[in-house]
Amino acid sequence: MLIESSVLVTYCLVVLGFVFIPGPATLLTLARATTSGTKVGIATGAGITAGDFLHTLMAVIGISAIIAASATLFAIVKSIGAGYLVYLGIRAILDRSPADLGQGRGRITARLAFRQAILAEVLNPKTALFFLAFLPQFVAPENGSVVGQLLVLGLVFAMIGFFSTIVYSVAAGGLGNILRRNPTVLRWQGKVVGCIYCGLGIRLALQER
Repeated sequence: MLIESSVLVTYCLVVLGFVFIPGPATLLTLARATTSGTKVGIATGAGITAGDFLHTLMAVIGISAIIAASATLFAIVKSIGAGYLVYLGIRAILDRSPADLGQGRGRITARLAFRQAILAEVLNPKTALFFLAFLPQFVAPENGSVVGQLLVLGLVFAMIGFFSTIVYSVAAGGLGNILRRNPTVLRWQGKVVGCIYCGLGIRLALQER
C-alpha cells in the first residue's frame, strides 16, 4: 500500500484548511476550554478525534454508504445527534452549580468531556457523509490496498484535527482562566455554552442531505 508523497502533502494541506476553519468541532472545543480549562478542551478534541476515526472505519466498511442511501436512517441519526447536542445545551443553561472562583465548581471533568465529544461527533451524519465523499478522492487503487489507504487518510485527518483542537484549547484555556476570575462571567458562562450547544443542535437538525 502506497500513498504518493505529493498526494499526501496535498491532502494534508486541504485538511489543514478544513480543521482550522471554525466549525462545530472547533466551537465545542472552544466552549469547553474556555469554561473548564485547557485540559478539558484537549479532552474534547481527543473525543472528536476518536469520533473522526470511527467515521473512517464506518466509511471503510460501508455504514456511511448506507446512511447516504437511506433517507430514513439519515434522518434518525441526525435527529439523535441534534437531540443530544440540545440536551447538553439545556443542561448547561439550567445548571445552577455555584460559581466558586477558587475551586472551579460547575466545571466538567476531562473524562466526561471526552465521552460527550465522541457522541456528538459520531452522531453527526454530515461527518459520515463528508468522510465517505472526501477520503476516496485521494485513493489510488493501483497503489495497493484501498482499505489501507482509507485508514491512513482517516488517521491523518484525525491527527491533524486533534492538533488544531490543541491549539484552540491552549488559547481558549488561557483566556478562560482570566475570564473565570470575573463573577459576572462565571454566572453567564454556562448559559453561553448552553446556547452554543443548542445552536449546534438546531443547525444539525436543519441540515439537508
